[in-house]
Amino acid sequence: MLTLFTASLLLEKTLLVLVLFVITLTVAAYATFGERKVAAAMQDRVGPNRAGPFGLLQPLADGVKFFTKEDFMPNAAERWLYILAPGAFMFVACMTSAVIPWGTELTLFGRPVALQVTDLNIGILYIMGFTSLGVYGIMIGGWSSNNKYALYGAIRASAQMISYELAMGLALIAAVMLTGTLSLKEMAMQQAGLNWNIWYQPLGFLIFFICALAECNRAPFDMAECETELIGGYHTEYSSMKLGFFLFAEYINMFIACAVIATVYFGGYNFPGLDPGWLGGLMGPIVMFAKTFFFIFVFMWIRWTLPRFRYDQLMRLGWKTLVPLAIVNMLLTGAGVLWLGK
Repeated sequence: MLTLFTASLLLEKTLLVLVLFVITLTVAAYATFGERKVAAAMQDRVGPNRAGPFGLLQPLADGVKFFTKEDFMPNAAERWLYILAPGAFMFVACMTSAVIPWGTELTLFGRPVALQVTDLNIGILYIMGFTSLGVYGIMIGGWSSNNKYALYGAIRASAQMISYELAMGLALIAAVMLTGTLSLKEMAMQQAGLNWNIWYQPLGFLIFFICALAECNRAPFDMAECETELIGGYHTEYSSMKLGFFLFAEYINMFIACAVIATVYFGGYNFPGLDPGWLGGLMGPIVMFAKTFFFIFVFMWIRWTLPRFRYDQLMRLGWKTLVPLAIVNMLLTGAGVLWLGK
């Protein structure tokens, strides 16, 4: 029989999961709108402006379009795997947000509520584990379509993600060595004020940032969706909301990647001169989302600024540049920790 405390905790976590899920989907939806506006500004044009005031209802119009488009399936497709792939990719993308601390505590009805679904003491490993599972959704989607272009896109995306996950993991190891913890909440707490990890790990941040671009299939690393060669990549044979799941998951991955960057390297919900518990605990989430949205803008800025790499250049950068640099950064961090006692 559930005790009153257990029942209230279960209700609290359930509501937090639902709120976070809605926020994640909303951010992903309006990230598509933001990307179009950023692209329009950089290309000296207007962008979406017809659906609602200033075009703010464009994501809703896109959602209606996805739901109402014809949902076809190739005759030679592996039916159940074809259906499973977009849902699996979406599920993995949503699960990574569970360990991110969005603030300290929010005071509701006189009761403190932790702004984190769960504080795992292996939070970094949890994120890396679910990130690595995302490749299965892509690979299954490309293979089950029974289309050679989709399969090429899936293979290229898988090779890219596996290659850059190694350098990303090594960059995070250096941050873990510096902080002495795998918990994202503990990392954020250690960066109070301006004691951010970016000052101690500038090279690690640069490596992680580049790898995050590649993991999210963002330009200049969008080889998986190279329209001039692959038409649409691994989701060529998908339509309707199945295609929408693939596209939504990529924007969710970008949102979570930017949140992880803000947490690990830029203090998370901390900002110098501001108490994260101010306004009943609202200041922490405000700061956290502001940092996250800033990096989302940088991701978009890079997409519409840099040309796409060739595939050999992409793999050479990952294996011959980023991995050695990440190893050097890890060794230097270890030496610094031993020498300075940090």
